[in-house]
Amino acid sequence: MNNILEISDLYKNYKDFSLKNVNISLERGYIMGFIGPNGAGKSTTIKLIMNLIKKDSGSIKVFDLDYEKHEIEIKEKIGFVYDENYYYEELTVQEMKNIIRPFYHHWDEDVFQKYVKDFQLPLKKQIKHLSKGMRMKFSLAIALSHHAELLIMDEPTSGLDPLVRSELLDILQSLLEDENKSVFFSTHITSDLDKVADYITLIHDGEILLSQAKDELIEEYCVVKGDKEILDTENRDIWIGLQLNQYGFEALARRMDVKNHFGGAILIEKPTIEDIMLFFTKGSGDRVSSY
Repeated sequence: MNNILEISDLYKNYKDFSLKNVNISLERGYIMGFIGPNGAGKSTTIKLIMNLIKKDSGSIKVFDLDYEKHEIEIKEKIGFVYDENYYYEELTVQEMKNIIRPFYHHWDEDVFQKYVKDFQLPLKKQIKHLSKGMRMKFSLAIALSHHAELLIMDEPTSGLDPLVRSELLDILQSLLEDENKSVFFSTHITSDLDKVADYITLIHDGEILLSQAKDELIEEYCVVKGDKEILDTENRDIWIGLQLNQYGFEALARRMDVKNHFGGAILIEKPTIEDIMLFFTKGSGDRVSSY
């Protein structure tokens, strides 16, 4: 197993929130979508991966190295793209790049200039006059110009128009042609992950609910729709999440469980990543206790 990121038994406690026993593995050459509701622990996990906050216990290895001994070496090979990027607003793109460049020993100016051309970055324009999409492209160009092997993205497509989002996702997919690189992609826009993710990790209330290949998830689970009359105590345990409405019910279940309990009285559909997230994170009061 060639893991670029390995998180084992990770704990971080705050007064009103805790990460509990977080385990995540990401191989080289893949995109992992990191999803969960607001406040689930996504940003805390990313800060721990970046060593911006200290863990209480557990292990985080990046490139099979531990931050306590190899922080500079690790961060040389990580590219980080935030939803909100903190640059000196009065500087131009060129001036901002010149400030960042000396921090990386493996900076490649030819690569940066290639992305300037590909992304049509206006080098003489002040940062404050860039659109959000252009700022995101600038951040991505910076991240890729020092040959980062792990790209960590925190809500990179939030607030972008559909055309720019699609362009960014195409760029990420093209990066994975280099099987030495990986992307850890935290987002609440799950439709982006339907397009590009290889793996999905779902966190809720500080705990990992699932972490597996996206294609396996789509095949393992299904959305079930039917009349309320077919819900009974014998089949209530198969529902991962269930919603009742005036027309009947909609639920998520494992495909094999559905085949074993029902005939043709239901409609079975392939789930989206959003379906899986929403049904998995429903509170107990929203599940099957209402019938």
